[in-house]
Amino acid sequence: MCDASRNASRRPREQTEPVMPWVNSLRCVIVDDNPHFIEAAVNLLECDGITVVGSATSSAEALQLVDELCPDVTLVDVDLGTESGFELAEQIHRRDASGAMQPPIILISAHSEQDFADTVAASSAMGFVPKVSLSARLIREMLGQA
Repeated sequence: MCDASRNASRRPREQTEPVMPWVNSLRCVIVDDNPHFIEAAVNLLECDGITVVGSATSSAEALQLVDELCPDVTLVDVDLGTESGFELAEQIHRRDASGAMQPPIILISAHSEQDFADTVAASSAMGFVPKVSLSARLIREMLGQA
């Protein structure tokens, strides 16, 4: 059984060999204020060939990691405690407008997409995934790499 969670607390994470090296591995940053969810998501995604290169629990930390690590995709929880994942997505997008290439953003939440449909549609994020549906396959589909 794959146990990618053994390194989940490191920020940024050390590079590890992909579990399925024949799959082109995407490099991902996860932003969520729940360390238990981050650990579970790291394990889930890395077992299916997505390399989680870092995780953040705040907007400031996330902006720094995205700049340093240049991930292929960033997963952002819409509710970051006292901060807004929607605002973080816009901050990352504004950095893109300044000339620096920024990763696509996929918003995630424990709530259903219907709860945020209008806000997600108006955001700069490429889409939304409920946390219960999170999978490497779905991320690849959203990025057009399925």
